[in-house]
Amino acid sequence: MAGLDMFPTVLFSIGPIEVSGSLLTSIAITAALGLLVTLLSRRLQPEPGTVQLLAEGILTAIEDAIRAVAPDHVRQLLPLIATLWIFLVVANLVGLIPGLHSPTRDLSATSALAILVFLSVHVYGIRNQGIRAYLRHYLAPTPVMLPFHILSEITRTIALAVRLFGNIMSLETAALLILLVAGFLAPIPILMLHIIEALVQAYIFGMLALIYVASALQSQQAIGRD
Repeated sequence: MAGLDMFPTVLFSIGPIEVSGSLLTSIAITAALGLLVTLLSRRLQPEPGTVQLLAEGILTAIEDAIRAVAPDHVRQLLPLIATLWIFLVVANLVGLIPGLHSPTRDLSATSALAILVFLSVHVYGIRNQGIRAYLRHYLAPTPVMLPFHILSEITRTIALAVRLFGNIMSLETAALLILLVAGFLAPIPILMLHIIEALVQAYIFGMLALIYVASALQSQQAIGRD
């Protein structure tokens, strides 16, 4: 298991850009998922096989989760939320591969994901209601609430990044300590713990992202009806 550093080692630099193992792993995961989706989309069959059935089942489950929170915006939110959930599941589980560690154990990686969610909230809000109507909700129910709305946006973004980082970091640290104390006598319970926690953390992050974006859309609709 790789070293548990809050700040990952820089492997090399491209000009001012420092490339770490977490960044390379994230790029590899993105490329692998993109290739997989491309291959699946080109081999869709009227009578699906096992792989296609699994992919359709995952997509249906994500659609149902979005529909439960934002029933009027399923198609609109599906690309973002599905991509987040699938990427996070793979990113959280990749630490099980010897010699690799989860990129979500890197605070810079989870911060980038949290910033992506932060920007998505505003993009979806502005796209649906226009910039003037969207910005007006920061003044509701009174302009005095403006600094509190802004503070809320900032703090929940920070919490989103730190929560995922802290949980994955603590999970891998606990697994390492158990292995050091108990040796390899209990690998299966550790493996199961890692898998369950990775899935739970991916679900929580994706669900929070869904709630944040959906709440922005719904708040705009409420203002439009007033």
